[in-house]
Amino acid sequence: MRHDYAQLSQVRLHYVECGAGDDLVILLHGFPECWYSWRHQLPVLGERYHVVAPDMRGYNLSDKPKGVESYRIELLVQDIVELIDHFGKKKAAIVAHDWGAGVAWALAQKHPEVVSKLVAMQVPPPAAWRANFTLRQLRHSWYMFFFQLPRLPEWWASANDFSLLDKIYRETTVRADAFSAEDIAVYKEALRQPGALTSTINYYRANVFRSLVRGGVETPDHGGIKVPTLFIYGEHDMAIVPDTVRGLDRFIDATYRELRIPNSGHWVQNEAVAEVNNALLDFLRD
Repeated sequence: MRHDYAQLSQVRLHYVECGAGDDLVILLHGFPECWYSWRHQLPVLGERYHVVAPDMRGYNLSDKPKGVESYRIELLVQDIVELIDHFGKKKAAIVAHDWGAGVAWALAQKHPEVVSKLVAMQVPPPAAWRANFTLRQLRHSWYMFFFQLPRLPEWWASANDFSLLDKIYRETTVRADAFSAEDIAVYKEALRQPGALTSTINYYRANVFRSLVRGGVETPDHGGIKVPTLFIYGEHDMAIVPDTVRGLDRFIDATYRELRIPNSGHWVQNEAVAEVNNALLDFLRD
């Protein structure tokens, strides 16, 4: 695996790449992670493809522009469009988890011409989120609204040397061996980077309320996803309940597959490594 940087029009993104195939695959992580969340997928996919896992803007070693507005979904989408161009490609397969999936859905809507295939994990498209939203989901989403407050979320998340990370990675997983102490230490170090914690929480501040309104984060605000799509869902997700991801085929105007993994939680690519890797290889190869 090779580390490098891509200078885009607004930010410089750190990334890790593996493989040298003709087809480009970009892996987009979620909160509160970094490129390292794809450590189990990079070498496997790299045997067939050129695989790139960036630290998204605001995370780890990538640039961290100030201000909530710097993390609007439109800018996050543009980063990925420019990243594809940086590698000299017209399009790429996008594999994404959590907030990365949120960006990937928006990318596929606004720029379907640059997305050859889409794999989203755990997070449904905003239209499905709104259509399926329940009081139970609202209870599980409390932290998204808590993150709208100034400063307090940063204090809460970083208290006692980011002990919150130990809790969420150890207590929300179905498979107890998914994260080692060394893995969690990597995520803590990423959040210790100057400005990183506020930048990552700004994803919520910039986009959550907009996602609750039709057309708020979708670009454009009509029509379904028009690229071949695979949705992977660990059914013991502590943040997104099963009802919220039901009937997703209604929102996909292209070939659609779905893989539900009953003995996995939210961190599905780390908990169900073999299942996820096999599904990715099958989907990308077809």
